[in-house]
Amino acid sequence: MAQLTWQGVYPALLTPFTADDKIDYRMFDKNLEAPLDAGVDGIILGGSLGEASSLLNEEKYELVKYSVAGLGGRVPVIMNVAEQTTRAAIESAREAEKCGASALMLLPPMRYKADDAETVAYFMAVAENTSLPIMIYNNPIDYKIEVTLDMFEQLAEASNIQAVKESTRDITNVTRMINRFGDRFNILSGVDTLALESLLMGAHGWVAGLVDAFPYETVAIYRLAKAGRIAEAVSIYRWFMPLLELDIHPKLVQYIKLAAKATGIGSEYVRAPRQVPTGAELARVNKIIADALAVRPELSAYLNAAV
Repeated sequence: MAQLTWQGVYPALLTPFTADDKIDYRMFDKNLEAPLDAGVDGIILGGSLGEASSLLNEEKYELVKYSVAGLGGRVPVIMNVAEQTTRAAIESAREAEKCGASALMLLPPMRYKADDAETVAYFMAVAENTSLPIMIYNNPIDYKIEVTLDMFEQLAEASNIQAVKESTRDITNVTRMINRFGDRFNILSGVDTLALESLLMGAHGWVAGLVDAFPYETVAIYRLAKAGRIAEAVSIYRWFMPLLELDIHPKLVQYIKLAAKATGIGSEYVRAPRQVPTGAELARVNKIIADALAVRPELSAYLNAAV
């Protein structure tokens, strides 16, 4: 059984659908195996890129069970918990544990903009009701609640709250977390366009989006950065940036699915109310992808990078 270290690259996996809106497990296998071949360190199911808001709970749990069975312990399986109430979040955490998940990624309460005390109480209640390790998802840009350093001071009392997906868009937050807490929390960059900067400032890992289409390039940047081969990492990162910017667009799900389709490990189908881009929008995104594919970098050396 693979050990969860909260270090390395963790794809926020897409949820592929068929044309008639069923989960496409054949395509899911493709989108799962490619990052594994590239050397990722775990997978995350049911996140924003996994269209969590569109999945039924039973679909999310079935994906966890399917992944756990298919992976056979090769890498940890992390399930996202994004609920509106504390009770529902606890139930989701318990069900994830029953389904064999290795850990949880936990968002603040959805829809209701909880204050600091309410948010801490919510996180602590979930932590107290599961034995699974937890990564807090700190994304005030999209979810309107910031988990401050003072809040993390309180969360540190829960031993199974172990990591943070750092998506504040403020690189200095990596340093602030390390200065305040040392190695108490592992920090994983959650914004593709700031990933290398975060790694160089001490982040332990990368919860990645474009990894779903370009797994080798993503793992290469991580491994080269951690091996101190900065110039090589920067070269790949600069090539990657137009693609990585697809991750910070409101239609990141549609755009990254188009990229995964272009590289042969995904499909474009999304669940309504999302729709597949058309016309000028589709042409613009496909051009970004095609331009990148035309000059895709050589990556053979990264496999030998000592992390």
